[in-house]
Amino acid sequence: MVKKVVVALVFGIGLAGGAAAQHEAALEPANTNIANTASLQRGAKYFVNYCLGCHSAQYVRYNRLAEDLQLSEQQLVDNLMFTGEQVFDTMANAMRSEDAARWFTVAPPDLSLIARSRGTDYIYTFLRSFYAAPGRPTGVDNVVLPGTAMPHVLWQLQGTQRAVFAEHDGVQEFEGFELVKAGELAASDYDNVVRDIVNFLDYIGEPIKRERQQLGIRVIGFLLVFLLIAFMLKKEIWKDVK
Repeated sequence: MVKKVVVALVFGIGLAGGAAAQHEAALEPANTNIANTASLQRGAKYFVNYCLGCHSAQYVRYNRLAEDLQLSEQQLVDNLMFTGEQVFDTMANAMRSEDAARWFTVAPPDLSLIARSRGTDYIYTFLRSFYAAPGRPTGVDNVVLPGTAMPHVLWQLQGTQRAVFAEHDGVQEFEGFELVKAGELAASDYDNVVRDIVNFLDYIGEPIKRERQQLGIRVIGFLLVFLLIAFMLKKEIWKDVK
């Protein structure tokens, strides 16, 4: 397991950029797949190690997580539970909201529904768009959310990058990133880590989603079969009518 990092992962929180520095990065597709159980397992590991120290997922219980991710209770305890929680507990954190507000100016939000409120593409692009900004309190900024209060919790994996801006009509527009210091992972491997995290957040936003989709497919299949039977029955009943 990756060493547990107790830092904040604050989505959607920050200060607006100045009028001369309005810039946004286009969102890139996350291409998540909640049917990929291995990805969800990896995403749960990264979430616990990098996010849960400051954030919570108060609508998700560990035992439900184990059932959906095909983990035994022992695997759950050994890999995802480190502070004496019970298997029927929700995914809470130990950070007090008043401490968080003092350290980060805002309390880190609960992430249970972040994928539903922001969208998976937003989170995926956000986690890949930090850049070095020595003037910021956390030493980084983000082109998706300029002025964010969030530190770059995955910097050891991604490394450090510099944002390149060009001025057009008095407005700074984002053009791309330049790598300053390589991280532990190659860029493609880091993207896969982020995708696993986003996939997990997508799952916890609606744990029943996969079951709902499978049920929908079965219902549509039943209706198509019934439609065929009804059509054949109609032809049989009306075959002698001219």
